[in-house]
Amino acid sequence: MTDQRLKNLTGTGRRSFLKWSATVGALLGLERSRFLDVLSDSAGTAMADDGACGTTARSVHLIAGNGGLAWFTQLFPYIQVAKNADGSTLAFYGTPADVTAAATDNPSVYGKYSPFQTLGANKQMSVFVAGVNQTHTQTPSTGLQLGSNGLIAALASIQSANPTLLPVMGVNPVVFGTAPGAPNIATVANASGLVDLFNSEASKTILAQPADAALNEAYYKAFLNLNAAAPRASVAPVYDTARVATNLLGKNLSTQLAVTTADMTRYGVSSSTASNVLEIAQCLITGVKAFKLGLTASVIVPAMRDDPHGAFQNATTLNNTVMTLGKILDAFMADCIATPDPSCQSASLADNLVLTITGDTPKNALNQSGWPDGTAANHNLVYVMGGGWIKTGWHGDLDLQGNVSTWDPTTGATVPGGNSANMASPAAAAIAYSVARGDSRRVADFGVTVPTGVTYAQQM
Repeated sequence: MTDQRLKNLTGTGRRSFLKWSATVGALLGLERSRFLDVLSDSAGTAMADDGACGTTARSVHLIAGNGGLAWFTQLFPYIQVAKNADGSTLAFYGTPADVTAAATDNPSVYGKYSPFQTLGANKQMSVFVAGVNQTHTQTPSTGLQLGSNGLIAALASIQSANPTLLPVMGVNPVVFGTAPGAPNIATVANASGLVDLFNSEASKTILAQPADAALNEAYYKAFLNLNAAAPRASVAPVYDTARVATNLLGKNLSTQLAVTTADMTRYGVSSSTASNVLEIAQCLITGVKAFKLGLTASVIVPAMRDDPHGAFQNATTLNNTVMTLGKILDAFMADCIATPDPSCQSASLADNLVLTITGDTPKNALNQSGWPDGTAANHNLVYVMGGGWIKTGWHGDLDLQGNVSTWDPTTGATVPGGNSANMASPAAAAIAYSVARGDSRRVADFGVTVPTGVTYAQQM
């Protein structure tokens, strides 16, 4: 019989019960189906549905080197710069007439081509004044350190709670770092290489016949049933991954992951699109497909890397680039919203997704002439779509006199002045918290504290 006290749990109490029950079930060696049956009997079917969901979010990381981060200040602009753009001085492509208030917790604005304008509050962008200017590096690390650990490596360690075939895949040059429990990363040279990662040689040779592939999978599953160690919690993740791998061994996934003409049209790109913009679109298209099949938990994409000093000298190219980047991000989120999460029957990929954008320099927003690399007080920016775990909008800002403000990690309040470099670790901790889906203890494993002033205690 369902216990109404458990059925009616909400918020942190609900999450704590799910974690406790999953732990007890693992210690007792319960099969997952039996665990969910017991959970349904005890706490109701809704709780069982939650228990069937993954405990971590997937993540996509756009890392913009060689000045490329500056392009994203056009999609998610400095507030005062966008509101006062005069077409000749301030580095913003639009006009004040195109600027509207964003649906965010803290102040923020949309430009004409800003993405996510029609999405809900939990799928808006947070912008942190955080990190330092690292002009002209292809592999910027600012904003990508979590204590003494590489942020993306630490996120991958957190995500390992939900095994995938290739936990992290990235296009070179990648920024990954090290962290306890981090898996190996699979790297490739370009977007098409992401598809080739899953182009099984076995599917083209010894398991080319569907009957052979099916028999191979059946033999392996029979072995698992005979192996007395299979139910042990200590090896269950390995077996989960092996089941996926064996299932895929006889399949060639290149056709399922490849970028199609319809994909290109939906993302607003073509063969004539600038190669650095096209590469972002193709990586995101393949990333969604890999997420859909449960093949990976994290995708790392180098972004732009074009050092756009002369961007404002050609208004047509400037506007087309900004418009296309906005379309790409909108199409990516639309695909994620339309795709069921393979690890959670009641959610879409977008419900369990974290998107970050970091880079070497956002450039000088107050001077479009030559768009200089230097930034006021040597500040940098970290963008994150935190899936409802991070308060959205700007944390810190830049005014028209070149004064930078930062933010208080404990209260979230704006701090006039402050040190942008010191904000990098709290911003990274907020990202880790969102990937851990509100499990602050998992973030603490890396020696950092969740910035409670800019995060939610439970998903909004």
